[in-house]
Amino acid sequence: METEITENIEKIEKKEVQQTIVPPKAAPVIENLKASEEEFIGILKVLSPGTNLRSGLDGILRAKKGALIVVENEFLTPLLDGGFKINCRLTPQKLVELSKMDGAIALSSDLKRISFANVLLTPDSKIRTAETGTKHKAAERTAKQTGTIVVAVSERKNEVNIFYKNIKYHLKETDELLRKVNEHVQILEKQRELFENYVGKLNKLEIKNNSSLFHAVNVIQKGMMIQKIAHDIKRNIIELGTEGILLKTRFKEILSDVERETHLVAKDYTSLNLKRSKALLDAMTYDDILDKENILSVLGHSEYKKIPLKGWRILSKTFLQEEEIALILKEINEFEKIPASKELLASMLGNERANMLHEEIERLKLVLSSQ
Repeated sequence: METEITENIEKIEKKEVQQTIVPPKAAPVIENLKASEEEFIGILKVLSPGTNLRSGLDGILRAKKGALIVVENEFLTPLLDGGFKINCRLTPQKLVELSKMDGAIALSSDLKRISFANVLLTPDSKIRTAETGTKHKAAERTAKQTGTIVVAVSERKNEVNIFYKNIKYHLKETDELLRKVNEHVQILEKQRELFENYVGKLNKLEIKNNSSLFHAVNVIQKGMMIQKIAHDIKRNIIELGTEGILLKTRFKEILSDVERETHLVAKDYTSLNLKRSKALLDAMTYDDILDKENILSVLGHSEYKKIPLKGWRILSKTFLQEEEIALILKEINEFEKIPASKELLASMLGNERANMLHEEIERLKLVLSSQ
């Protein structure tokens, strides 16, 4: 099949015949469109190792060739000039063979077929671009004008760049990416150990009805740091595709319950509206998180002081549903008052469930104090 494609290409080049595939109307400029995080994650998945497209790109790099690959959408056709129709199944080998020609390669929107080859992209030259090379200028302008994926493989720099709407992303080599992600995962594991240590200390204090703003701030600080690092390397793990399966498993294990525990600690210790505290925490930079005073302030406190423990986190470790915990804490707003409120608990939960709750709290006291 590979030989057949090569022979067909040579015949077409000798005859110097090209089929024009440009309709008379011009594509609308949608330059101001911005890519969402979800869209970009989807792009990384289709370009990850193990996919036909990524294997083709790696093959082009190994062959020391350049390429311009564009994915079809409703706005692209008016920008395609010349070339010839291929309409065959996308395979890495075919992509490498077709990259030997000067023009762009157009793929179907589902990335399963090669639609056209050796086409000229003619985006609006008025669209701003920071690129200098002809190929990369065409790629960025086409991505901005049509809102589609354009991949530029540089023969000179031996690298791959993805353009999509307003985004340019350098596709890293798999080995380089594996090293980077491994380093970050190791950092995450150390942060998780510290997080568990602070949670353990907070458990022992809270189960004895002793709240601690200091330990709560430590837990939130480590929890937010883990989530921030995780957010930054999530793209890289997705970009690794099949090469990052083991790392993805480790990543999930490290993150397990971190967000939930951090959220519940904030819920117990904030004196502000929880949504406001959470929004302020999410907006923090690395430098902000490193300063514990910032976290204390986000919780609505100016100093470390003794405050009543609400009990959201401890009660969440019992059989109670969130609605039941909210109902109990609305009537009994401090955790230490719960054991003495048997009649009130019985009226809300029923005698059997109220007794079960008391037994559960006693069991938690033994378990958490021994950790």
